[in-house]
Amino acid sequence: MKLQGLLSRVRYMTALAFATLAGVQTVHAQQEVQYSQYMFNMLAVNPAYAGSRDVLSMTGLYRQQWVNIDGAPTTQSFTIDMPIKKEKVGIGLQAYNDQIGVFKNTGAYLSYAYRVKVSQRTTLSMGVQGGVTNLTGNLTGVQRTLSGTDTDAAFTGDISKWLPNVGVGLYLSNDRGYIGLSCPSLIQNRLKDGEATKSSDAVARQERHFFLMMGFVLPLGRSLALKPSILAKATRDAAAFDFNLNLWIKDRIALGGSWRTNNKDFNSPFNNLNGDAAIGMLEIQATDQFRLGYAYDFMLNGLRGKQGGSHEVMLRYEFGYRKAKILTPRYF
Repeated sequence: MKLQGLLSRVRYMTALAFATLAGVQTVHAQQEVQYSQYMFNMLAVNPAYAGSRDVLSMTGLYRQQWVNIDGAPTTQSFTIDMPIKKEKVGIGLQAYNDQIGVFKNTGAYLSYAYRVKVSQRTTLSMGVQGGVTNLTGNLTGVQRTLSGTDTDAAFTGDISKWLPNVGVGLYLSNDRGYIGLSCPSLIQNRLKDGEATKSSDAVARQERHFFLMMGFVLPLGRSLALKPSILAKATRDAAAFDFNLNLWIKDRIALGGSWRTNNKDFNSPFNNLNGDAAIGMLEIQATDQFRLGYAYDFMLNGLRGKQGGSHEVMLRYEFGYRKAKILTPRYF
């Protein structure tokens, strides 16, 4: 009975991985890596963010999603960026490893941003990125039945593909707010060989994901600052939103919460009133250069009660070779 339950979980996670990677219309899956602490990790979704912190900045992040579910997504990412040429240009690098079930995405991308002062305090950044993702799927290692004699053609060969891609973004910011728009992957690479055999079959490919991000800081006296933000994510037929509110205390500790929607229809982006997850956050600015962040996702969707939530840990270090440039905290 336990083995049957395990096989059922394997089949479920494999089917979910197929849907996520293929982006089929019936599931409306999101393919891009998901982060709860997106507001502190924006280079991962917008290349125009490179260099915007005015110092050499490094961020590492680990995410364990849906604890206690076999094959649930796990993500590790690393970003580094800095300004050059008198802060008129920003450059950056991001590398990540994202695994769900028997599928794994490992990629690296270089970012370039050209920064223009549109006023004394406001900068417009125009960014591009390019890189490659290696998609692998260990399909032959999946046991789908107790006897192991299933001969499903979809599992007769493993997947290994290199997917080059480019992305673009815009980012307008000052010390009190920001707004950005990006599409990290413009090329719609095929994820499997061959053509659809029926008119109803979906072609497995990378979907273009568009991101709109915005946020601002509202001072509440000398010791408190409120920072609301939003991240909108959209494909050709689906949309989702992250709404976040962080309260900074004496510029050292931030307590925050988010609500994430899980939408199926782009034409009705608020049709899921229960949402996908409620998220709690804690940020600690331990020194002027070192920050620690933690987020916990409490699921509100159909997985509620079937898993132990999601954990996300972030570490950031900013080199103080121009320490006078570091503001504490750097809200954006």
